[in-house]
Amino acid sequence: MSAKRIAIIGAGPGGLTAAMILARRGHKVIVFEQKPLVGGRNAAMKLGPYMFDIGPTFLMMTFILREVFQLAGRSADDYLDIKPLDPMYKLTFRDRELFPTTDRSRMKSEIDRVFPGNGVGLDKFHVREAARFDRMYPCLKRPYGSLFSMFSKPMLRAFPRLSIGRNLYDVLGDYFSDEELRISFTFQSKYLGMSPWQCPGAFGIIPYVEHAFGIDHVMGGLSVISEAMAKVAVEHGAVFRLGTRVRNVIVKNGRACGVVLSDGSTVAADDVVVNADFGHAMETLFEPGIIRKYSPARLQDKKYSCSTFMLYLGLDKVYDEPHHNVIFADNYRANIEDIARGAGPSDDMSVYVRNATITDPGLAPKGHSALYILVPVANTRSGIQWTPELTAKYRDKVIARVASKTGMKDIASHIVQEKVITPTTWVEEFNLFLGATFNLGHTLTQMLYFRPHNKFEEVDGVYLVGGGTHPGSGLPTIYESARISADLIEAE
Repeated sequence: MSAKRIAIIGAGPGGLTAAMILARRGHKVIVFEQKPLVGGRNAAMKLGPYMFDIGPTFLMMTFILREVFQLAGRSADDYLDIKPLDPMYKLTFRDRELFPTTDRSRMKSEIDRVFPGNGVGLDKFHVREAARFDRMYPCLKRPYGSLFSMFSKPMLRAFPRLSIGRNLYDVLGDYFSDEELRISFTFQSKYLGMSPWQCPGAFGIIPYVEHAFGIDHVMGGLSVISEAMAKVAVEHGAVFRLGTRVRNVIVKNGRACGVVLSDGSTVAADDVVVNADFGHAMETLFEPGIIRKYSPARLQDKKYSCSTFMLYLGLDKVYDEPHHNVIFADNYRANIEDIARGAGPSDDMSVYVRNATITDPGLAPKGHSALYILVPVANTRSGIQWTPELTAKYRDKVIARVASKTGMKDIASHIVQEKVITPTTWVEEFNLFLGATFNLGHTLTQMLYFRPHNKFEEVDGVYLVGGGTHPGSGLPTIYESARISADLIEAE
């Protein structure tokens, strides 16, 4: 087929995946990124000699990453040094800790060590959730551009496995009786920005894919994936214009035909791929009156994920703590419900800590470490004002919480570099609508056909990639969104 001119707005993981696939297929690809580096929230952040990932730190379903590199005619392992993590992470409750592993025999013993008598449920979990995954995964690889697509053969085969009317926490009750053990297999709903008591039961596949396929780390940080994708795209002829903001998409007679840049210049295109945050894109990338289904007023009616309070700390000390640490609030459900209803930041908080230097010492000088800390909090719809005073106060509480629940007792005295990101920062510096870190919520009414379509339903010639379209947020599903959109462009 003849080559198309394709403009991609945003060099996040979705835009980069689309760029390298489409460029490899012979299309003339130009990527516009307003930041001076690629990656979006999957980019690197450098504080002095310390290196951090801005956003994603869990790499799961790595086979999808390898598949999209293959679609681009390359092997991911030629560009990335991928290391499996075992144990996958440490989970810390009020008075006990669990170290999950993909080794089923060891995991069963680990469950019985911490939650006596519950290990027997692990085999049942693997059998049932493997069957659910086998039925549901093909559905995640397909577009849902029409209501008829909801009645495809893969969807009809998957329907009995969707656990309609049940939440993720209830589904895990089929395998484990202990409340904290069920939480150990449902906290992954945070990848969707949801509570396990609200997350649809069908998402039992998320803990399954972790325990079946493991969690990996890319040496140098997950941001290296973005750099590798950009390199592959350039090898196939794609052009990157970094530090270049797109003002809006040019639409004529209902079809996109290019973009207007911030300096007023225009670039013609046959198709436009939008990798910007969905809500932000709907508010800013189209002239008034073009967008109706997702107009600014209607965007407010949608459900969105929580936000996150972030600390990036350069330390002059290395701690013997696991790569990934999850510290649960003492009353985890109350903490999650407080966030969902927009309550102020809680003292009884859940905290995720990535101590990546223990695996990847090159992220910091010798004898030092780069610590990444994430706390789920309400998005800006809550009305919480993250003033310098509140930010400083909460920063101290988070550090105290980490010190009290890990072996990092003296962490406060070893901080030599730091950066804080609040929900307000996500809005102002990263253009996230409502500061919702995980984008649109993943309720049943905002999934599949009911999520913004990969081939955008409002403007012809516009394709969506990223967490705001199907299949949803998280690196593996974002890669899938780009593959789906690239295939739709090819099909045109």
